[in-house]
Amino acid sequence: MSRRRGIPFVVAAPSGTGKTTVCRALVDADPELVHSVSHTTRAPRQGEIDGVHYHFVSEKAFRGLEEQDVFLEWAEYGGNLYGTSSRELDASLARGVDVLLEIEVQGAAQIRARRDDARLIFLLPPSWEELERRLRTRGTDADEVVERRLTIARREILAVREFDYAVVNDDLEETLSAVHGVLDAERRGDTADARTRYGREAALERLGPGFDNLR
Repeated sequence: MSRRRGIPFVVAAPSGTGKTTVCRALVDADPELVHSVSHTTRAPRQGEIDGVHYHFVSEKAFRGLEEQDVFLEWAEYGGNLYGTSSRELDASLARGVDVLLEIEVQGAAQIRARRDDARLIFLLPPSWEELERRLRTRGTDADEVVERRLTIARREILAVREFDYAVVNDDLEETLSAVHGVLDAERRGDTADARTRYGREAALERLGPGFDNLR
């Protein structure tokens, strides 16, 4: 019996939506899922380990990899560069391992254009007020950085229309259950119910104030 090829699952969201927390919990709970390790030029945050959370590189090194066409996708966000290695991704997929790509919204658009096998999941905050609160209370960014992230988020949220699935990250356990439901459906190849339950329209019905332009 031939081994099933892995599926690349892309999770993207505006900054402050809780993407990293969700993605780490998904990988911890699912032995069939591994976390793609992206390259980035940003400095490591407290507790982050090179080669585990990211490949931390200089801008010069990143640009060199870009020129060599190493990246499946790459994007600039908040003054830093992020990219996903095509070779690393394909090596995992060939072993039958599903890969979770935690990437920026503009990077997800590149993957959609280049890979038919990718399944894109968008995380939404429950309301605009909650997104702003999360950004301001996590204490990692100066006020001007928070304002810039909010401006970017208003544009990024419109990209939900281009994703296969959307999940409102209000309660962590509910969010994890929803995303696991998507993963299980895609692995079975029976996605009709999942695309109804976790499609964009279902997610938009749950949104609070601040997202009238999405409806």
